[in-house]
Amino acid sequence: MELRRPETRDVDALLAFFAAVPAHERTFFKEEVLDRAAVEGWVRDERGRRAIACEDGAVAGYAAVVPLPGWSDHVGELRLVVHPARRRSGVGRALARWALLEAVHGGLRKVVVEVVADQEGAVAMFQALGFRGEALLHDHVRDHDGELRDLVLLAHPVDEQWEAMASLGLDVTA
Repeated sequence: MELRRPETRDVDALLAFFAAVPAHERTFFKEEVLDRAAVEGWVRDERGRRAIACEDGAVAGYAAVVPLPGWSDHVGELRLVVHPARRRSGVGRALARWALLEAVHGGLRKVVVEVVADQEGAVAMFQALGFRGEALLHDHVRDHDGELRDLVLLAHPVDEQWEAMASLGLDVTA
């Protein structure tokens, strides 16, 4: 598996990747992932902190760290999607680790991720990487069928963790 920034040549592969994600899951996405112009904009944005995981010429996963605006500009939101056929294979974990390093390089102090509460595997993966629950928002999102679902907000204090590792002589940002 190769982790790298998306390039212009990846636009069609990214569109195919997102089209393979079930529509009921895409309901929760904050970006128009099937809009060619939007995806082309991501790959042109040199400041963007986005990565794809590639295997055998296809996109297996996607991650973005999006800095929040205004008084929360020290916080980045992690957006992560793994191809349905590649879930529970380490793709998500690799992309989440990449995102944490990107946050450190970008000067962010905290990374948050929103997960639908019943996605227990995703919650467990993020917790294993050092994310902790900060909020449970009841009936916060409406799914594809119109049902209300709970949302979990998990957070990772990247500055604290990396400072602790640096004090032990570990250079994880190189």
